[in-house]
Amino acid sequence: VQLQASGGGLVQAGGSLRLPCAASGGTFSRYAMAWFRQAPGKEREFVAGISWSAITYYSDSVKGRFTISRDNAKNTVYLQMNSLKPEDTAVYYCAAGAKLGTTISLYDYWGQGTLVTVSS
Repeated sequence: VQLQASGGGLVQAGGSLRLPCAASGGTFSRYAMAWFRQAPGKEREFVAGISWSAITYYSDSVKGRFTISRDNAKNTVYLQMNSLKPEDTAVYYCAAGAKLGTTISLYDYWGQGTLVTVSS
């Protein structure tokens, strides 16, 4: 499975961005999909995930502000980010795996990352 994340950019605090991640080369509908992020000097962390059956899970830091969704017809997962804060600044990665969870090791396939910068 190949994953291509896009949609990153520079946004002011309080603004919104939507990150799509397009998948190819596999049966997208069978995978759990997730977004992780990595800020400079920090470890990669789980942001949001969605199972093959559309069960969603969020980290406490983004709950209520971010929404993950998937369109199996388009082989794409989305991360809608609202009320962005400077601390959301990071490279955002999409990932695919057999099971939904917050652990990096659960995911076998990773996109290349897209940079989100939130200015104060």
